[in-house]
Amino acid sequence: MRGALPATREMIARLIASPSVSAIHPELDSSNRGIIDRVAEWAESIGFAIEIQQVTDDKYNLVAIAGSGSDGLVLSGHTDTVSCDPVLWSSDPFEASERDGRIYGLGSCDMKSFLALALAASAQVDLGRLARPLTLVATADEETTMSGARLIADNGRRLGRYCVIGEPTGLVPIRQHKGSLTLSVEYHGQSGHASDPTLGNNALDGMHQFMTALYAYRDRIQQRYSDPAFTIPTPTMNLGHIHGGDNSNRICGDCLLLIDIRFLPSMSLASLKSDIEELAAAVAEARGLELRVQLVGDGVPAMNTDAASEIASYLTATTGKPAGSVAFGTEAPFYNSMQTETIVMGPGSIRQAHQPDEFLPIAQIDPTINLLKGLIDRFCLS
Repeated sequence: MRGALPATREMIARLIASPSVSAIHPELDSSNRGIIDRVAEWAESIGFAIEIQQVTDDKYNLVAIAGSGSDGLVLSGHTDTVSCDPVLWSSDPFEASERDGRIYGLGSCDMKSFLALALAASAQVDLGRLARPLTLVATADEETTMSGARLIADNGRRLGRYCVIGEPTGLVPIRQHKGSLTLSVEYHGQSGHASDPTLGNNALDGMHQFMTALYAYRDRIQQRYSDPAFTIPTPTMNLGHIHGGDNSNRICGDCLLLIDIRFLPSMSLASLKSDIEELAAAVAEARGLELRVQLVGDGVPAMNTDAASEIASYLTATTGKPAGSVAFGTEAPFYNSMQTETIVMGPGSIRQAHQPDEFLPIAQIDPTINLLKGLIDRFCLS
């Protein structure tokens, strides 16, 4: 017998009240098990079969499936949030606060609310009548390593033919985003007294030469690759951090540079990494420096779902808004890698994400539920 879900705004409030921060600093990081257990309980109460996957020691995915067969619909959201400084908030970030037609709280738009809205939409459907399966997925660590989505992709089990990931897009369907990678490049030379350059090998001089080559490389890829679907149509490269040496009177023995690249769907993460390694190696060889190039994290692939795909066409027709592109990364490429047609679409705005006083407009709750119910009807019942 199916149970009754709590009211939608109560579910949102209870999810916000359960901290699930993902952070690279252990003192800020927390488990997401409380969120997983709560969503699992609600999903099971309305007829879903529950599978909880352990991702790391204290991080988990939830896969909840209703119906049987293949080629169904996946509604996916991540359970984690970024960290926050409560002092900067007007109200407690871990307590849902309703005012001015908004629900304030950490994760309100990015993106705990989507999990509640997906449950609310599912509860309006007779799950016993599903012709194709409906799957709800709640993942771990999207804000850091995307290890939850990577585990799902690595398992090799396609969860559905179609997927909607409920990141905040103002209910505009999104079919493309750029990929990203961060590289660390280190040169190791020889320190020595600054009065005599022959006493050492200046790693900072080598880094300067490498940076000059990088700027020329950036110009080349921006001339070669362009996609008008993006607000910034070319790939971008940002040299975001450099550190070398320790004093003005010592030859710099070590120098490190961090590079951020946002690349188009037509480009390859592996090729970009290889190109930069070659540029760095040429400088190291010419100057007699030791070199270390590392990928920071695993990088995020670009998303590219065909505009003519069934789910993109359906959502374009339903919303009246052509499926577009965004600059931020999502878990969508991992679903696409499993031959799942994936669209990113959810309530709220990315402008509110990762900000003090993050909020979800209450006016977008019912339209989101209606859109999700329409998706279920179209891809699981029809």
